[in-house]
Amino acid sequence: MLDDDTRTTMYRVLSSVGLGWYSVMWVIASVGAIAARRRYRYRPVEHLRFTPSSDAPGVSILRPLKGLDPNLYTNLESTFRQEYPNFEILFSVADEDDQALPVVRELVRLYPSVKAQIVIGAEDVGVNPKVNNLVRSYRMAAHDMLWVLDSNVFVDPGTLARAVEVLTAPKSPKHRRIAVVHHVPFVDASAAGSFWGSRVEAAFLNTTHAKMYVAINSFKVDSCVVGKSNLYRRSDVDRVDGTLKPVDALDLDPSKQRGFPSFGRFLAEDNMIASAIWHELGLRHDLSTDVAHNVVGSMTLGDYFWRRVRWIRVRKYMVLSATVLEPFTESILFATLASFSANYLFGFPEWLFIPAHFIAWFMLDLDVYASLSGAHSPISIDHWFVAAWLLRELMCLPIFFFAIVGSTVVWRGRCYRILRNGEAALASGS
Repeated sequence: MLDDDTRTTMYRVLSSVGLGWYSVMWVIASVGAIAARRRYRYRPVEHLRFTPSSDAPGVSILRPLKGLDPNLYTNLESTFRQEYPNFEILFSVADEDDQALPVVRELVRLYPSVKAQIVIGAEDVGVNPKVNNLVRSYRMAAHDMLWVLDSNVFVDPGTLARAVEVLTAPKSPKHRRIAVVHHVPFVDASAAGSFWGSRVEAAFLNTTHAKMYVAINSFKVDSCVVGKSNLYRRSDVDRVDGTLKPVDALDLDPSKQRGFPSFGRFLAEDNMIASAIWHELGLRHDLSTDVAHNVVGSMTLGDYFWRRVRWIRVRKYMVLSATVLEPFTESILFATLASFSANYLFGFPEWLFIPAHFIAWFMLDLDVYASLSGAHSPISIDHWFVAAWLLRELMCLPIFFFAIVGSTVVWRGRCYRILRNGEAALASGS
């Protein structure tokens, strides 16, 4: 049994740790909000143009397609409307009967001045259907710079030009070369959908996810990239293999599989490619001033639940320490712990601490949301958004604790088992 003095000391230490962690989370969140303001709030309206066209490095835009994604026509058309003088588009479909093909063919007909082609047929290089779908386009691309853009994303006309500007920026003597330019996902109000899962997903992406995503990329301590919209060089990807071990320039073993096909063994190939470029080549990433306008479609709460479960389980086998720490980054947990700590140390009532925290936290999230939307597109907050934001906060911990105990996920109708090194295998009976 602990004596009273020891117990008091222990409670004081734990309470101090609780308030210390609370302060750390507010610092991280504030860094994300401030960085979002600086990068996105007053982003350019006029689109950067390269002139003459001979000075613009070529870019191959790879768009993987699978069926009729929501807003597909507008998403794909935004690629044709890029204000950049030197690019091609390769649309990848695995099946010649894919429902997306008539949409693509119509756009190709309407924009004859844009170099675009359709690549039909996948190659089986792993369990990831997106990688299998893109391998042929990856090899056929005419340019070294590749922009991989998901089919449920549309982009502003100046996005490619500004991303190329970041990727080709002169190397600073104090910093590593930028090898990946990525874009934070953002859901426009018109693309949020009316289903509850869609509303919660939109609230999550526009606030919590964006805040932490921008903050982590501001600290630049490790790779943190999602694959909605990524620009990188094929010559860099061809040198990595996903082991996250520094590349040995003298290792010329031709039997080792490297490059894009080697990432077919991962479900989160986007994150792994970026991590490999970071760790294996020692190069860095950066965000541009644009966002990837993500169309979430008609998502039920069940769809949202299983989507979050899927990526928590994938992350668990990729970055276990960060995943285990994740519940303590959720405000509903660290604010509750801080309220008990403040009450014990200073007599501050919990009933006042908790609502004050969530009001301040919500206002910070609104600031991030407004920054991503841009000064020229003011946001409109209604009771649906507030309810979706609260529901996201309430669901985060139950989803996490359900997800953390499993190792199988379902993606595009197939069941996968996640392995310890972050790779995936088809589950038996899938």
